[in-house]
Amino acid sequence: MKSWVLNNKWVIAGVIIGAIGGFLYWQQVGCNSGTCAITSKWHNSTGYGALMGGLLFSLFKKEKNGNSKQ
Repeated sequence: MKSWVLNNKWVIAGVIIGAIGGFLYWQQVGCNSGTCAITSKWHNSTGYGALMGGLLFSLFKKEKNGNSKQ
């Protein structure tokens, strides 16, 4: 478990930061009419932010490749 966390620390950090950002976006901007798909409810905005943060931060993850020919 510890090695999995260490291998995916950037993705985990991105999910946490994205979730916080999504919640803050819902809290500060939100949706006045309630018809917005993502920002009308806090759990939609937080989940979307976590997903986007995880995807964005996964770009910084270094892949270990045992078959590299350099």
